[in-house]
Amino acid sequence: MVYHLFVRDTTVNFSGKNKKAVAINGSIPGPTLTFTEGDTAEIHLHNQLKEETSLHWHGIILPNRFDGVPFLTTKPIHPGDTYVYKFKVVQNGTYWYHSHSALQEQVGMYGALILNKREEAQPLSSKRESWGEVNVVLSEWADENPMQTQRRLRTANDWFAIKKGSTQSYSVAIREGHLKTKLVNEWKRMKAMDVSDDWYQKFLVNGKPETQEQQFKAGDKVLLHIVNAGASTYFWLTFGGGKMSVVGNDGNEVTPVEVDRLIIAPAETYDIVVTIRENMSYEFRATSEDRTGASSLWLGTGMKMPAFKLPRLKYFEGMKMMNDMMNVDGTMKDMGMNMSLQKMDMNTVMYPEITGGVGDTAASGNNNPETKNQSMGNMQHDMSNMRTPVSGNIVTLNYDMLRSPIKTSLPEGNTRTLHFNLSGNMNRYVWTLDNKTVTEADRIIINKGKNLRLVLTNNSMMRHPMHLHGHDFRVVNSQREYSPLKNVIDIMPMETDTIEFAANQDGNWFFHCHILFHMMAGMGRVFTYANSPVNPDLPDAEKAYKKFKRHPDNIMKHLMARIGLETNGSDGEAMLSSNRYAIITEWRLGSHPEHGYESETMFGKYIGVNQWLFPYVGFDYHKNNKENESEKNFFGQYSNQNNRRTFTAGVQYMTPGLFIADARVDGKGKFRFELSREDIPVTPRLRLGVMANTDKEYMAGFRYVLSKWLTASTHYDSDMGYGAGITITY
Repeated sequence: MVYHLFVRDTTVNFSGKNKKAVAINGSIPGPTLTFTEGDTAEIHLHNQLKEETSLHWHGIILPNRFDGVPFLTTKPIHPGDTYVYKFKVVQNGTYWYHSHSALQEQVGMYGALILNKREEAQPLSSKRESWGEVNVVLSEWADENPMQTQRRLRTANDWFAIKKGSTQSYSVAIREGHLKTKLVNEWKRMKAMDVSDDWYQKFLVNGKPETQEQQFKAGDKVLLHIVNAGASTYFWLTFGGGKMSVVGNDGNEVTPVEVDRLIIAPAETYDIVVTIRENMSYEFRATSEDRTGASSLWLGTGMKMPAFKLPRLKYFEGMKMMNDMMNVDGTMKDMGMNMSLQKMDMNTVMYPEITGGVGDTAASGNNNPETKNQSMGNMQHDMSNMRTPVSGNIVTLNYDMLRSPIKTSLPEGNTRTLHFNLSGNMNRYVWTLDNKTVTEADRIIINKGKNLRLVLTNNSMMRHPMHLHGHDFRVVNSQREYSPLKNVIDIMPMETDTIEFAANQDGNWFFHCHILFHMMAGMGRVFTYANSPVNPDLPDAEKAYKKFKRHPDNIMKHLMARIGLETNGSDGEAMLSSNRYAIITEWRLGSHPEHGYESETMFGKYIGVNQWLFPYVGFDYHKNNKENESEKNFFGQYSNQNNRRTFTAGVQYMTPGLFIADARVDGKGKFRFELSREDIPVTPRLRLGVMANTDKEYMAGFRYVLSKWLTASTHYDSDMGYGAGITITY
């Protein structure tokens, strides 16, 4: 079977605004590619973009050169070029394909890949003959350029939280009776609770917010081939016609298991059978994990039977739970709970349909005292009873329920065990394995013919769907030798999961978080088979790997700036940062001649898992037009404000309460200590900033967020006096 795929820039309008996107053969998602096990797949990718591109065949066992990661397995496809992927189809099931270049996946470059079984009898084949089948590609859409999204996440800007109604400001905390919760949260150096990073205007099923398949009648069974092609969205799946039967996951069959709902991680696929009970139209609903939106597939005709609509999350209950789990030093407490395989969802405390009450961001607020007073002490009891919730018996799928219909035990042989800690932080948005990004870590050399066991512990407060290219792995669960085969495993906060696979390939294979923005922020590793044959696409393997590590996709430099334009002058800062390093320039320029101007430039490296420590070197220039402007600081040292030019060295540290403590010494031996904090969330849009130092300089001011770029601002500065105006944030 031969396909020709043409990748072009296009314009879409999902939100009422025309926005740029990337389409394959003119559509989003791209065309569904169908092959039969035993076929030779031949796919011609024609790059008609103005930038390089690629395609990764997600979950497919294939020669390394066709895996589709630029400079790691496949050469990048430059504008105007055509590349031919050609491989034997050795699997069957539901898979998908997507770009592995930059952030193209976010803007439309993805599609379903269905591999049918050969005709010879197999357990599920005879059943499928009487089933209707529908391909379901779930995704999301954001109007914002994804590079701007990544930059905004890096700078800890909370515009997305404002749009989602999840800022958890002090005013909301007081109104909801959670002031102490908020104070403890910030004392432990954590920002607002959320379950997703980005903000999406629309959630899509097969490229539309809502679609219909009307051909089904009462008694029909429908097999849904579900692909989560979202860049970062988890979806809750529910059905208006009752139970759903899960029969496949990540392309591999599982023994059917009936559930009321399940959550599908980015990059996962599921095969689900639903029954059309009567001649009605039943909703198959995919709700974003943050519950800000949903998409719907309606099956059948007649009166509409909607699926249950999930209420908004109780964010302050989640914040309280997080406070109970974290130490002030950023480590997790030992809660005495053996968490694995999604069996204990810590976020359950936020689910009104399980614990009762309404979401904190709902219009009526959260007034359920029993929910408000829920503590860590009774959380484990709630988790163990999560199938008997307030709203009735809700059976939620977890990985321990998945059982392969065939034995999956690995061949006997030497087994090598590797441990990885999934780590990172939200303040600077850097995600790592063992506190190393993919560019900081060495390749992991493995030997063909051996078995690998990976023990993965999530020490972050975010879920991570970890994906291994080119292999199926066993998710070790209570099914023992019938443990399921997968290629993506969603690891929840505080969980430890074990996967294992037979090392039976050649070349380099990427292992990474499939939340696109986490991967781009460094969360990955490369497994390299020893003594691999030469990759004809990348004959100089070492040179290609150096290009992979230096590629802009993996370095991810970001520029941010905040420019205040007020009646007393201009103050602001600009920063260019990578995963570890940053160069920062701050300035103050007075509107009156005697105010003068000042600039400080720092270059340093963020240290530690949480990156709270920032040692730096820099230069300080201060010009004050007042005559004889020199005074003693708090240490009795004279500070020349008239014309100060000096090198500096210092260290910044994020203290409990999210303040920045800055201690420095300049080239003239003068010491300065400064304490500051910006963007204290007074209300959902009002921010307070404060600063004071031992040079007897101080500042306090407010900003009111008008848009993602613009705030109304006012502040008092000890040098420049009072001012009001606007601040531009980039």
